[in-house]
Amino acid sequence: MRVLVIGSGAREHALVLALRRDPAVSAIVAAPGNAGIAQHAQVRPVDPGSGESVAALAREVAADLVVIGPEVPLVLGVADAVRAAGIVCFGPSAAAARIEGSKAFAKDVMAAAGVRTARSEIVDTPAELDAALDRFGPTWVVKDDGLAAGKGVVVTPDRSEARGHAADLLEHGHPVLLESFLDGPEVSLFCLVDGETVVPLLPAQDHKRVGDGDTGPNTGGMGAYTPLPWLPEGEVARIVDEVVAPVAAELVRRGDSFSGLLYAGLAMGEAGPAVVEFNCRFGDPETQAVLSLLESPLGELLYATATGTLAEVAAPRWRGGAAVTVVLAAEYYPARPRSGDVITGAADAATDDAATVLHAGTALRADGALVSAGGRVLSVVGTGTDLVAAREAAYDRLAGIKLTGGHYRSDIGLAAVEGRIGC
Repeated sequence: MRVLVIGSGAREHALVLALRRDPAVSAIVAAPGNAGIAQHAQVRPVDPGSGESVAALAREVAADLVVIGPEVPLVLGVADAVRAAGIVCFGPSAAAARIEGSKAFAKDVMAAAGVRTARSEIVDTPAELDAALDRFGPTWVVKDDGLAAGKGVVVTPDRSEARGHAADLLEHGHPVLLESFLDGPEVSLFCLVDGETVVPLLPAQDHKRVGDGDTGPNTGGMGAYTPLPWLPEGEVARIVDEVVAPVAAELVRRGDSFSGLLYAGLAMGEAGPAVVEFNCRFGDPETQAVLSLLESPLGELLYATATGTLAEVAAPRWRGGAAVTVVLAAEYYPARPRSGDVITGAADAATDDAATVLHAGTALRADGALVSAGGRVLSVVGTGTDLVAAREAAYDRLAGIKLTGGHYRSDIGLAAVEGRIGC
């Protein structure tokens, strides 16, 4: 099987490495890829948001399967274009991808499916803003109704901060979603979904805020770990039964059947799981940790999902132990990150099987130097017999990598290690 992976981040680097472990995968092409992915797959230029360009490249490289990593191409209908060209594609249609592309659509689907989520209200004119804010709080949750790469959300007890974020979104023509605050620790659960067939992967937890102790602004994700030692046995099955399966069934009922990876972001409060958000693709940085523990052939799972035969494939098998992803970000991220700074110490360490460096915002300079080329530059994934060992492996590897102004959180998974989290 020849596989074309669309995307250029650490998530796609993780997908490429996992696909390489599948004996049925004979060749991998990544487009547009990055400097790290180029060490493991052929990379080709492409506009990821152009269905015509992606389909043409898939034909050119004789791809048997196209795997679309990022959300923007999915929302734009790239998967539809690839399937229209007669090529198998892992990723939902544009209609189904609205579960991420429009929070208002997602709320409507959840309401129809009877799924617990935050009370919400859409505000699309400044004149309605103050009255709407008065109906929420004292902790305000303000979101961009469209795609914002994880950075369009403000959660704050400060009404003026909430108002300022909402006003800025409205000024730029973006409808605002106000939500009630959901309590409890958050869980990211990835599920392979083929119509009404739902197969969960390992649960993970993301760390969204830029600073230690969950301080500072939201980012695209500064780290993650899996599995979750504090999550009670049976909770994954409960999430599937109460959240993911009903939503998948509702999308089928509407004629917008989902095929691909459905990501449920949940708050695990006293009343049980409640949805914070849905995403229509593998999440970053959770994917890096989750796939590092996958023993089953990834290509087989993705192909079965894409061809409507997921129910016929064995459930995923997992390595024991734990995995931790720590993101190295560029200076000033998540605002206006610097780029072009030299990165040293990130080369593959053949003798260090406990930690892997995955590239996100990187590029090769004309003189061969590896330089930063994005906000989140690298993901370092540590694995070990438990969360303590996995954290140690990740941070030991990260200590040897140098990037001027680069920063990372030192507490990924620490609350779980210290028993400060639970539900």
